[in-house]
Amino acid sequence: MSEIKQRTAAWLYPTTIATMDSKLQSANCKSRSEYMENALKFYTGFLESQDATPFLAQAILDAISGALHLSEHRVANNLFRLSVETNMMMHLLSTTLDITPDELHSLRGRCIREVKQTRGNITVDHAIAFQQGTDLD
Repeated sequence: MSEIKQRTAAWLYPTTIATMDSKLQSANCKSRSEYMENALKFYTGFLESQDATPFLAQAILDAISGALHLSEHRVANNLFRLSVETNMMMHLLSTTLDITPDELHSLRGRCIREVKQTRGNITVDHAIAFQQGTDLD
């Protein structure tokens, strides 16, 4: 059964409205209406039970979810940007190299082993040392 929302008037002080507007994003709300409804549900539940724990837990979960979404978006954008830059670097580098498919396959295997062994902590110093035959391992 779906509920039909009803319109109601609310008289709020300008400072209350300003506070609400500044907290919309951190409360993971898309509108003032959603914010007020969540606040009313929280307060009503608190009054009924005198224990805000279940409602506070949901509020914390919503806040964490919002923060994770923003972080996920930022990480995805950075990974895309880094992938583009890496792709450009590989194309520029490949124009100057004369390497056989077997050598490339062997290098890929070595790189996979290095990344697994160091858990991704690879430096240019290690790569140069390997290429010069003075492996730092």
